[in-house]
Amino acid sequence: MSSQPREQIAAAIKRERLRADLSLSEVARRAGVGKSTMSGLEAGTGNPSVETMWALAAALDIPLARLLDPPQHEVALVHAKDLPSLPSNTANYAATLLSASPANARRDVYFIQAEPGQPRDSQPHPIGTVEHVILGQGAARIEVLGNSYELHVGDYLTYPGDQPHKFTALKPETTVVFIVESR
Repeated sequence: MSSQPREQIAAAIKRERLRADLSLSEVARRAGVGKSTMSGLEAGTGNPSVETMWALAAALDIPLARLLDPPQHEVALVHAKDLPSLPSNTANYAATLLSASPANARRDVYFIQAEPGQPRDSQPHPIGTVEHVILGQGAARIEVLGNSYELHVGDYLTYPGDQPHKFTALKPETTVVFIVESR
């Protein structure tokens, strides 16, 4: 195994161990591997077998793929037109999930296409949810907490998504990016 995949696996093992709030010794014990083996794997000097990787994933209570995934900072281009959209039954409004929240974060990114007409009423999301909106094209109004905010191209608005809120497109072909963050 070349050094780059070893380093990626080492970083993933350490990331997941810290996420689980476990010591190196505890993960080694749970996985049935030696502490020196575990230390070498986290340092990127070990050459793990598939059996060792399965044991580590089980010890960390995660899917094996999470230890093999490339780092999160890689570039990914997503064409919204190639993804399925979920239309609203009550408004000329469609949501396309651009990026689901990774396991170690709680945020989803949506591309919204909307037309003037019936507003999109949203019921409160779980407590602690915050929405971030960036208007890309057209214009829109968002109503939340008894206030109305008009957004134009490039405007950014954040608000508590755990309160009832309403989205209305004000111009044809309005597009926005919604980032839904759960805390």
